[in-house]
Amino acid sequence: MSGVRVTRVRGRLAVLAAMVLLGACSPALDWRQVRPEGWSLTVSLPCRPDTHARKLTLAGVPVELSLWSCRADDHTFAIASAEMPDPAQVGPALQALSAAAQANLRGTVERELPAQVVGMTPHPAARQRLIRGQLPDGQAVREQVLVFCHGLRVFQATLVGPQADDARARAFFEAIEVAH
Repeated sequence: MSGVRVTRVRGRLAVLAAMVLLGACSPALDWRQVRPEGWSLTVSLPCRPDTHARKLTLAGVPVELSLWSCRADDHTFAIASAEMPDPAQVGPALQALSAAAQANLRGTVERELPAQVVGMTPHPAARQRLIRGQLPDGQAVREQVLVFCHGLRVFQATLVGPQADDARARAFFEAIEVAH
């Protein structure tokens, strides 16, 4: 009998171990490609996004800003966009989006690089920044923000969380592509 009992215990342990391993292998991020209507852009988000739109003033111009965002693995992934009415407003809008991301976290810029997005319209104000700051509750966070444009449409892609590192940002930002 003791041999049968040991075999059952080993069998149960093997099933339990397999369940633990399968759980450990399941991805925390479930990437899906989305194409927001009217944006001429595809982006991959690691979770099912919520969408919001609101009217606001961006660089002194009233616009409707649309946002797609989701939360996964203790991080928020978001992409926002607005259409500017005049080409002269694109640069100030990109600068305003970049400044707003920094101000929202009362943060400091640790690194800034030119933005690189497949199909984007080249613009000197298109930037990628790494910002260290804090949430309103005082929690320290990092933010990776990418501002760029395609024609008159400006975009802001943001990754915010406790470890918004380059690997997470790269997976998110490199999957953004503007269609012509």
